[in-house]
Amino acid sequence: MRKNTVFSLFLALSVLVVLGVIPLVQSRFGVSNALEFQKGIHYVTWSKSGYNSTKSDESIRKVASLKANWLGVLTTWYQENCFSTSIFATEKTPTDESIVRAIKEAHANNMKVMLKPHLDILDSAYGGWRGEIACVRDPDWQKWFEAYKAFIMHYVKIANETNAEMFCVGTELTTATLTKPDMWRQLIKDIRKEYKGILTYAANWNDEYLNITFWDALDYAGVDAYFPLSDKARPTYDELMTAWKTWGAEVEAWQKKINKPVIFPEVGYHSSDYAAKEPWAQSTGSQVDLDLQADCYRAVYDTFWSKDWFYGMYWWDWGTSTKMGGSANRGFTPQNKPAEGMIKDWYAKTR
Repeated sequence: MRKNTVFSLFLALSVLVVLGVIPLVQSRFGVSNALEFQKGIHYVTWSKSGYNSTKSDESIRKVASLKANWLGVLTTWYQENCFSTSIFATEKTPTDESIVRAIKEAHANNMKVMLKPHLDILDSAYGGWRGEIACVRDPDWQKWFEAYKAFIMHYVKIANETNAEMFCVGTELTTATLTKPDMWRQLIKDIRKEYKGILTYAANWNDEYLNITFWDALDYAGVDAYFPLSDKARPTYDELMTAWKTWGAEVEAWQKKINKPVIFPEVGYHSSDYAAKEPWAQSTGSQVDLDLQADCYRAVYDTFWSKDWFYGMYWWDWGTSTKMGGSANRGFTPQNKPAEGMIKDWYAKTR
């Protein structure tokens, strides 16, 4: 073959890879899609029409202005209690129409999408956290997985129709993942028959991510990284980094064991005192501390940004109005706070 013909063929193949027509195989991790560092933010609502408004469109555009290249889109279904085998949408579940609108708006602003269905419990009398969802008898486990599959496949269909680039098959379902790994493997196989995008699972930081046995079936290993960093009301930045040195070593040792690229499908902190004590908690301190939140963000970046096995994070959480957050807000959102500026500064960097 003539030299100029070889060059032309190489150039054509390169263009097809860039356009996504030909997937770039990453032999190191065995991921069939091109690996990309995910500068993500997790977009949330707990209302039917939360994503279905011009205010929501404006809020997604604001996310894009921070140089984020991925948007996590949340939707939540429920079960009555931790032993139930019926899973259903409620008035707090965003409509399919609104989810489609959010995904399309993200794509219009040059962001890729991770669609992330959550399952929560309505009656907390016997356990209020999704990680406690459990069945006593195997027939009930079978019923639960059938219900869970129907729930998940509903959103796989939406992910296909909207070309959402990544799908999260579950979030922090600790008891279910650690006691029934074979059922998860089968579920992942069933999803792959219908969905050709990237798959991940969002494991709890504490007792789940180290013990999951089906990471090999997924493209990215996901950890919801709410690791406790300090019992102090206002730890110093150096104290945060000291804590991350320990946790970071644990995560890195685990990554070497499973040999998968790692993402944080969720990571976040309140903008209040004690924000680093129990980052997963719905409420922490009573005093606003915007600088502590920003320091916690910076510590995550400084710990993981340069790791060659780490492929990004999704900050929890960003709401459907650009006016959310602000200097008096103690919640998770970084909106209109120093943490928002921290995101923009880091996401403007080339990794």
